[in-house]
Amino acid sequence: MKSPVRPTMLPYGRQAISEDDIAAVVEVLRSDWITSGPTVGAFEDALAAAAGARHVVAISNGTAALHAAAAAIGVGPGDEVIVPALTFAASANCVRYLGGTVVFADVQPDTMSIDPAGLERLITPRTKAVVAVDYAGAPADMDEVNAIAAAHRIAVIEDACHSLGATYRGRKVGGLATCTAFSFHPVKHITTGEGGAIATDDPEIARRMRAFRNHGITASVQERERAGTWWYEMASLGFNYRITDIQCALGLSQIKRLPAFIARRQAIARQYAEATRRYREVELPVVGEGRTSSWHLYPVRLHLDRLSCGPPGGVRRRCERKTSAYRCITFRFPGILTTRSSATGRAAGRTPNRAMSGC
Repeated sequence: MKSPVRPTMLPYGRQAISEDDIAAVVEVLRSDWITSGPTVGAFEDALAAAAGARHVVAISNGTAALHAAAAAIGVGPGDEVIVPALTFAASANCVRYLGGTVVFADVQPDTMSIDPAGLERLITPRTKAVVAVDYAGAPADMDEVNAIAAAHRIAVIEDACHSLGATYRGRKVGGLATCTAFSFHPVKHITTGEGGAIATDDPEIARRMRAFRNHGITASVQERERAGTWWYEMASLGFNYRITDIQCALGLSQIKRLPAFIARRQAIARQYAEATRRYREVELPVVGEGRTSSWHLYPVRLHLDRLSCGPPGGVRRRCERKTSAYRCITFRFPGILTTRSSATGRAAGRTPNRAMSGC
């Protein structure tokens, strides 16, 4: 009997670079602007259309996008920000960078996104915002999260680094929150090599983020050029989080193929579902009602009590959580500890659904 185990590791992801992508990058390399130039603005405009947002600020990576969003809404020392306990570290680190305190919230047992039912009890007078992560590519319960946030006058940051191209009740991801962060790492839906962006409908928040990515400088080099002056001010503390025209040329070319990229991911997800739905040992990912997923990941949950493992034709034994077989046949995603992490934040009580995910 042929072993079902691959002889080589299945790659996490691969970028898809076309000749048009290469030509777009070469064209910028031959131009006068290779950073902070017109291609950055063109990429931002294309992203705004794709995300259904009034303003988009392109930035150096997805972590910087979260950092800029948190800074623009005013997170600082003494503030609390609620973050789901199942996510990549950057969703919480962006709060810690600014001196804020992370309060971890549990996730729903089916979708693995933040649970609105437990959100309100975590809100205190110090709560500044909530981060809603679109886990694996499916939007979180944004209407419910936004309603709770509005009632308490706090901001919502949608961490959509998994969900560019997804939709929620007929609306595009990108216009559902105070700020929405995207990532363009090579394993994501489109790539700029490294890169990210933040979408918002608030012009003042957009202005703050543009300054934040450029050392807190009040006027861009293009604005100074149009005004015929070298003068500028550093009015706030910022970072060098600029993205280059070279990267944006790649992104501008890639975004033309975003619908095709999403369609391919959705087709693969359907194949996975069809191939595994008959196995009672495997619990498939759930996409909430009224939304589409862009399937950055396809996480499955295994019922280990129903599984055994061993070499083909050899002695088989029950799979246990600590065996190498368990680690090989399941995805393990970076999650935050359920009880406490002094380096990152605190959890108000336990998060049993996050713990159940095995992360």
